[in-house]
Amino acid sequence: MLSWEYPPIIVGGIAPHVYDLTRALTANGAEVHLITAGGRDAPAFEDVNGVKVYRVLPYQVSSPDFVTWVSQFNVALLERAIPILADRSFQIVHAHDWLVAYAARAIKYAARLPLVVTIHATEYGRNNGLHNDTQRHISDIEWWLTYEAWKVICCSNFMQDEVRRVFQTPQDKLVVIPNGVDVNSFKKRSKTARRTDYAAPDEKIVFYVGRLVKEKGVQVLLDAAPEILAEYPKTKFVIAGKGPHLEHLQRQAALLGISNRVYFTGYISDEVRNSLYSWADVAVFPSLYEPFGIVALESMAARTPVVVSDCGGISEIV
Repeated sequence: MLSWEYPPIIVGGIAPHVYDLTRALTANGAEVHLITAGGRDAPAFEDVNGVKVYRVLPYQVSSPDFVTWVSQFNVALLERAIPILADRSFQIVHAHDWLVAYAARAIKYAARLPLVVTIHATEYGRNNGLHNDTQRHISDIEWWLTYEAWKVICCSNFMQDEVRRVFQTPQDKLVVIPNGVDVNSFKKRSKTARRTDYAAPDEKIVFYVGRLVKEKGVQVLLDAAPEILAEYPKTKFVIAGKGPHLEHLQRQAALLGISNRVYFTGYISDEVRNSLYSWADVAVFPSLYEPFGIVALESMAARTPVVVSDCGGISEIV
């Protein structure tokens, strides 16, 4: 299995998806070898719940842009995969999104293995179209990956329709397998975080957790905040996560005059996230584009009331 995300490298929903998937496959008797990105002092190899996890770093040469970095990363993936493939036999290679496409395709042909691909999102969908050469290039890689795949897994009917429409993928290649979460994993709470670290005892908490990018729609939540505060003045909006949209959101909160009512926490651990779910009066996910929306599933698993936008795959689970 190939994925650019896996704990402790967590950028979006791919990391928890791959973590839970590999753990479940191993629990069901499959032998799983995962090659993923290294860094953050994570070991180059470890056994996680029976999953053999190999971490690699791209070659330490300059990368003028992210697409170049991805190419270098794929060479590192392939370099690590070669001795693993030589040491044992495999039945399948499973790739997650375009970021591992080159290595996945090379392994497919070199090892003569069927290729299964999970498309978590598309460049077309993320940007509501393709507006520059980089976006068109990434979309081309996504199409190529679905073309090379034996089966293409989508996490929702919405995503299946998008892949079929954008890439003209044949229906007999497509399979819908919704994401899932382990309910028991939300019982573990932080031993150090306190509710008063985030809101006053008499304040209600509106909670968002996720990447701070335009398509997640946090700006919509901030636009709605003054109306909420007019009805419930003692409300704190706790925004957890990081991303390139952070400064824009902070400026927006200041222009709306609600900076003192919005707490941008930055990255939080799973234990703190679980605690915030338990303290929150409501979790809100106002996405503009959402192939599935695993955070909404997490919120429900934590028994927190959830409000979502009527958008994409998230509408299928709430």
